[in-house]
Amino acid sequence: MSRDAFRPAFEQLPASLPIFPLANAVVMPGCQLPLNIFEPRYLNMVFDALGGDRMIGIVQPEGDAGPDQQQVLFRVGTAGRISLFQETDDGRLLIMLSGVCRFAVGAEIPTTRGYRRMVVDWGPFQVDYDDIESDEGLRQELLGSLRDYFAQRSLEADWESLERLGTRELLDRLVAGLPISVAERQMLVETVSFSQRLLRLNALLKCEILPAAGSCPQRPQ
Repeated sequence: MSRDAFRPAFEQLPASLPIFPLANAVVMPGCQLPLNIFEPRYLNMVFDALGGDRMIGIVQPEGDAGPDQQQVLFRVGTAGRISLFQETDDGRLLIMLSGVCRFAVGAEIPTTRGYRRMVVDWGPFQVDYDDIESDEGLRQELLGSLRDYFAQRSLEADWESLERLGTRELLDRLVAGLPISVAERQMLVETVSFSQRLLRLNALLKCEILPAAGSCPQRPQ
């Protein structure tokens, strides 16, 4: 896949990451995620990251935590590098994360700065650094399903720009941006194989188009 000049090499990825739990948000490799940071613990997280490798892990929570409970997180997240930040007059930070690689969540590391930090395993997702050639037929099938999906919902898109995207960039942008459920997005994030992820997303789009979408076997329960 295409590399930006500041993306760390796979062997340079850190052994642990500060974790930002965020439902229905991922930063897939090569994509970007804007964030508005205002909680003190996450301001600490960003400032600490800026003083180090600039890396932050985004992990979806499995559900709502009680008032005295720690959020339970899914076991796979996406990591991004802070590529842009801006301070505001009211004490917020506006940052842009540029996606680097997915990771598996490991043990939690005790911290004193309010935010969570976890050991991470990048190994299963080294494929995020591989150059991948996709089947043009599968690409066109995905675009066809996407057109039907948008038409059914009376949504508009810049199809000329979408057609110009490489298949991997198109796929990962859709994984991050489509209005799908937390469980569906997580299923796609956890699918290691590029081709399998493409097939599953295409199947999910077809499920949304079908009248009996609720019985779709590709939809996670």
